Amino acid sequence: MAERQTKSYLMHKLREIGVEPNSRHGQNFLIDLNLVELIARSADLGPRDVVLEIGTGTGSLTELMAPQASHVITVEIDANLYELASERLLRFDNVTQLQVDALRNKGSFAPEVLEAVGDALRGTPDSRLKLVANLPYNVATPILSNLLLCDYTPHSMVATIQKELADRIVAEPWSKDYGALSIWMQSQATTEIVRVMSPKVFWPAPKVESAIVKIVVDPERRAAIPDLKYFQQIVRALFLHRRKFLRANVTSAMKRHLTKEQVDAVLDEMEFADDARTEQIDIATMQTFTEKLRQLAPDWTL
Repeated sequence: MAERQTKSYLMHKLREIGVEPNSRHGQNFLIDLNLVELIARSADLGPRDVVLEIGTGTGSLTELMAPQASHVITVEIDANLYELASERLLRFDNVTQLQVDALRNKGSFAPEVLEAVGDALRGTPDSRLKLVANLPYNVATPILSNLLLCDYTPHSMVATIQKELADRIVAEPWSKDYGALSIWMQSQATTEIVRVMSPKVFWPAPKVESAIVKIVVDPERRAAIPDLKYFQQIVRALFLHRRKFLRANVTSAMKRHLTKEQVDAVLDEMEFADDARTEQIDIATMQTFTEKLRQLAPDWTL
């Protein structure tokens, strides 16, 4: 790296342009170079990889990834940081910088981002899309979730996120963190926490621990889900009241589409106990169960 991203370096650079970190945009800069390198290394980048980075910051991670990847699309919402990173990234002809909100809304990416990703993928032989980012906490969940519903399926995602969110992604049934996000991610990919990080490795220091999470998509798992959007929505609906009995959750979610008798028939077919709760159901069973509901109520939406 041309310049080491330390706290003093960041303070000096931001002071030069007359700005301070913006908490509204989740600006917590990673100031431990070893961890910046760990993020890049965990992504296992190569010449066929197109990288999507959300949150350019000062460009420290981008600068590490550009020599390894075919192309890097890096997105920054903050105009001041966009300009600051531009100075650092000017020498790379395989980096596309976008100054835009990566999300059009909570359910979808901005069209400019998808267009840039599509162009880079088409321009790279045998290309693979990888998300690699120090994600702002306030957009981490929609970024990771939505990318699995995009036209461009990622090969993998390596991201720094809030530890609480990482715990939910890797959680197992019966645990307090197990929920709709756990099922959504693990039904399509292998998930692991690479490293837990103290608030001290960031500036400004957040109030919570962070973690680097690695998610590698498994095409066979994805192919086993006939309708990904339906599956995502129905799992979310079943976890709206996670402590309630499963029967009550299904009846509530399907009240305009299935009778109580139809719900009971599916539950009996699945051999669920009367006191079964949603949080107890493993991923394979949830996939079988939700597909039976889809066959009965294909027009259901959340």
